[in-house]
Amino acid sequence: MIAPREDLGGSSSAESTAPTRAEVCIVACAEAWRGDGAILASPTGLIPSLGARLARLTFAPDLLLTDGEAYLLDATGGVEGWLPFAKVFTMLAAGRRHVMMGAAQIDRFGNQNISCIGDWKRPKAQLLGVRGAPGNTVNHPVSYWIPRHSPRVFTGRVDMVCGVGYDRGAAELRVVVTNLAVLDFGTPERRMRLRSVHPGVQVADVAAATGFPLAVPDVVPVTRPPTAAELDLIRTRLDPGAARDRELS
Repeated sequence: MIAPREDLGGSSSAESTAPTRAEVCIVACAEAWRGDGAILASPTGLIPSLGARLARLTFAPDLLLTDGEAYLLDATGGVEGWLPFAKVFTMLAAGRRHVMMGAAQIDRFGNQNISCIGDWKRPKAQLLGVRGAPGNTVNHPVSYWIPRHSPRVFTGRVDMVCGVGYDRGAAELRVVVTNLAVLDFGTPERRMRLRSVHPGVQVADVAAATGFPLAVPDVVPVTRPPTAAELDLIRTRLDPGAARDRELS
């Protein structure tokens, strides 16, 4: 398994043009919004946020970005409109939003936990709480970003269901992007499937880091790397300070 900061082209030079693992993850996150049109993108985390902004700058010009409070933003953070928080709920109920959330735990059907670890009556650890996860998952498309793919996260049973999975009535779970792979639910049973592995990762690496059996196609493609233009946007306009690498460290 390749370390997150390792250059995928084999060079450790800071000036190398080969994409890093974080940059591959940004593009994989961006692809989650492909084809969504004029829909509100609500990413959680730096790499999903960079992905949404990259999508807006390239193949998804109609994507709506927000500061999460009152303003619509352009891809570089400039204010371009007004969207008070109350209006977000109108878009949520109408299905005009696609959120990319995190997960402390997620199971094979996409049930997500961000509330607690252990018995909810006396948890070992208290996390964020349920928050908007139930409403998100029953009303509009949801994807997930998990920066550390491990059996502790990809578990056979979540300790508490926050975001609902396909066995509990989820509207649309699009993709799960991790530091190792892209997964989806494109099986007849709506069970988690391995869609692609990132450059340098083997199918066996993903299987070993998952706490339940994945659906694995006969041929698993490699996640597409950034184009030269996308790489330039990431490095010079969206994240010139390379904060993206720290999210995988």
